[in-house]
Amino acid sequence: MNDLIKHLSDLKLPYILENHETVAKSAARKKWTHVHYLSELIKEESNLRKDRIIQRRIRMARFPVFKTLDQFNWSWPKKINQAQIQNLFRLKFIEDKSNVVFIGGVGLGKSHLASALGYQACLKGHTVLFASAIDAVNHLISGQRTERLKQELRKYEKPSLLILDELGYLPIDKSGADLLFQVISQRYEQGSIVITTNRVFKDWPKIFNNDSTLTSALLDRLLHHTEAVVIEGNSYRMKEVVEK
Repeated sequence: MNDLIKHLSDLKLPYILENHETVAKSAARKKWTHVHYLSELIKEESNLRKDRIIQRRIRMARFPVFKTLDQFNWSWPKKINQAQIQNLFRLKFIEDKSNVVFIGGVGLGKSHLASALGYQACLKGHTVLFASAIDAVNHLISGQRTERLKQELRKYEKPSLLILDELGYLPIDKSGADLLFQVISQRYEQGSIVITTNRVFKDWPKIFNNDSTLTSALLDRLLHHTEAVVIEGNSYRMKEVVEK
């Protein structure tokens, strides 16, 4: 038994290490064959490993909070295409390396839906990174100043799905706009992007220091394979105030 425990530990098989005796007693009681007993142990070891991989993906995604589609309140927005959004949760857009842009005012659930999409993607085996647009820009600028720009760019280029939250809530200067353009250009037809924004596309030059040339080039790459989701209504965060 000591040898068995050592080998299981060396092979990093924690489920079998902790449960082989308990499962053996169950197998004897139920008169399992040796193959059935071994199969049961390996199945549960595999499930444990898959769960740990999923949890690691979720940690690496850096979601500010965990959200699911089931938690979304469909009755609050005045206008929302429920069928369109539910179809996005099939995650075909990630396979196609296309993009999604959620457009709407504050407090309508754009970030909730983007986070839920990312969470679903993690569950289905995709790598994800969630960041506010302004945090991404600030990290890229910091990387540029400290001669670590290549590493910072790689962080935003590598995941299967990049989620940029709240684009347009704060203006981005020319340096930041140039860096964000690099990320979007590198991900073009290589990886999916989900963006949440409070501005329609015609107003995007205002986000990028009124640089219409850069904005046009950015939108040209972003919108080539993009599905826009428009949500209209009042802020959900003001719901309790409105109902008083």
